[in-house]
Amino acid sequence: MTLSYTTSQRTWDVIVAGGGTAGAIAGIAAARAGASVLVVEAQGSLGGTGTNAWVTPLMRNVSDGQNLNRGLTDELKRRLHGRGDGATDVGGNDNWFNPEGLKFVLEQMLLEAGGEVLYHTQVVKPLLTESGRPQAAGQKMIEELNATSVFSHDPRFTRHAPLATSRISALVIHNKGGLQALRAAVFIDATGDADVAAGAGVPFHAGDEDGLHQAMSLRFTLAGVDTARLMAFLCENGQGQESPEFLHFWMVWGRKSTLEPLFRQAVTDGVLLERDGDYFQAFSVPGRPGELSFNCPRIRADLNDGADPWQLSAAQTDGRAAIERLTAFCRKYLPGCESAFIGVVAPMVGIRETRRIVGDYTLTVEDILDCRKFPDSICRNHYPVDIHSVKGGAKLLHERDGEAAYFARDAWHEIPFRCLVPRGVTNLLVPGRAASSTFEAQSSIRVQQNCHTMGEAAGIAATWAAKRHAGEVRAVDVTALQTEMRRLGGLV
Repeated sequence: MTLSYTTSQRTWDVIVAGGGTAGAIAGIAAARAGASVLVVEAQGSLGGTGTNAWVTPLMRNVSDGQNLNRGLTDELKRRLHGRGDGATDVGGNDNWFNPEGLKFVLEQMLLEAGGEVLYHTQVVKPLLTESGRPQAAGQKMIEELNATSVFSHDPRFTRHAPLATSRISALVIHNKGGLQALRAAVFIDATGDADVAAGAGVPFHAGDEDGLHQAMSLRFTLAGVDTARLMAFLCENGQGQESPEFLHFWMVWGRKSTLEPLFRQAVTDGVLLERDGDYFQAFSVPGRPGELSFNCPRIRADLNDGADPWQLSAAQTDGRAAIERLTAFCRKYLPGCESAFIGVVAPMVGIRETRRIVGDYTLTVEDILDCRKFPDSICRNHYPVDIHSVKGGAKLLHERDGEAAYFARDAWHEIPFRCLVPRGVTNLLVPGRAASSTFEAQSSIRVQQNCHTMGEAAGIAATWAAKRHAGEVRAVDVTALQTEMRRLGGLV
């Protein structure tokens, strides 16, 4: 069956598919760099995981106490703080934010930069033309990097394979206007699930060695909480708190949480299911007094593939049922929550990992543990390997204890630009959680602030590719990109 669509008369320098954590920042960066930019977003607001999945606060990514993600991330925080939707605790953690405020800040930043956004629009498929040859400039760059790298014999470079044989000419989208094809010189796939890349034939991996993905969550909030009473209870029960404005408490079976006896009692009483204690965590939210954001419930183990529409739909209903159980638990067992009520249920399921592209370089857990540096670095990371396994428990390196270079307080590793460059396509970049990495490495680089920095790099690079190199992303001078990111306050 032939897909029938209309082709827009307009064209852009850069089209960003997905206005989420990486995509919104990519769109802002591209527009500020001088590109005509359209961000295509399925929801009615920008921010993705941080807004529509309600993942708050930002997880810290620090080396020797200093933030590693700067540039646009710093500006985002300043704007959130300025409107009362961000906060810094006494420990210097400036990552607390209100997801509803973030929606406004991201949209304002994009529009101020001259970018456009098309909400309530789904990506259908990319339209391809064949180039029939590897891109010479990009091939030369990869060969030079290989020759100067201590990893020059690493098979992950696959130097024998063509870097790109196809070009995306347009993106078919669907909204209230029907099916339309939108044209651009360069495309950024920030769907989180590599939907555009997969549709263009880019090879990808998904899940662990057994094909299982990290657990999904459906986040929610409880409002009407007496946070002063709750804080007193938590402090009395071994979970010390700074203030009612910065609450953080948790329980995971077998991890010695002081709340475990309460959860065990709730299971015995029939209030909770056993699996409701697999992961439980809550945080205060700036600008929303008396409200807590929950990093749970964890969706049942057989629903773990966020790229499967049936599993994704079932995750919503499973999550809502679990939210009712957790709400009943909080009301019955946590002082200060007796009159609490559900404030928000995230419209998006929280997805940690689905497809991961095969790029010009694939980051590994060895790269992380050895704190490897790369000549084409565009991001620094020291967030731990953090696998929320559906097999039970979690694989964590939070303890910062071991012999590897990674465990030093002032350590970090780098993410190379090549992780954003997919095999097989000349004019596509893939920043964010779908970047080229192994299952273990992805669990470290997937956090929001890294997605910001990858998105910023992708936005600038896409603009330069569109303006200077006929859309060929491998022709971008990465040394110049690094210089520009540093000029804008980044650490690369």
